Amino acid sequence: MRISIRWESGEVRADLEDTPTARKIIEALPYESRVNTWGDEVYLSLPVVTTLEENAHDVVDPGTICFWVEGSALAIPFGPTPASRGNECRLVTKVNIVGKVVGDPAELASLRDGDPLRVEAVLHEG
Repeated sequence: MRISIRWESGEVRADLEDTPTARKIIEALPYESRVNTWGDEVYLSLPVVTTLEENAHDVVDPGTICFWVEGSALAIPFGPTPASRGNECRLVTKVNIVGKVVGDPAELASLRDGDPLRVEAVLHEG
């Protein structure tokens, strides 16, 4: 499953794993929201309710697509956050791991708090 995250000045695509949370995210798309930033992490609310899965982590690789259960939000760290130790990508709590950005997650650095964006499923590449 591939998704597109688009904003006025950019776009990233991501591949989602086949997990219960990822399936719920796909069902909620397309969705438009305003982005929030927290250090080198962007996150946006999504109308998804789920529980923590077995593979939940609070430290992930840059570009990991995460779902923050407590905040009902899609979170994508691309560098250190205020909670990080060194250069790690540490989220505020454990999150469900649902996928990975295809390409350079640093593209997300152009997003600012409040920027509108759209998340949608990609049906066909090309």
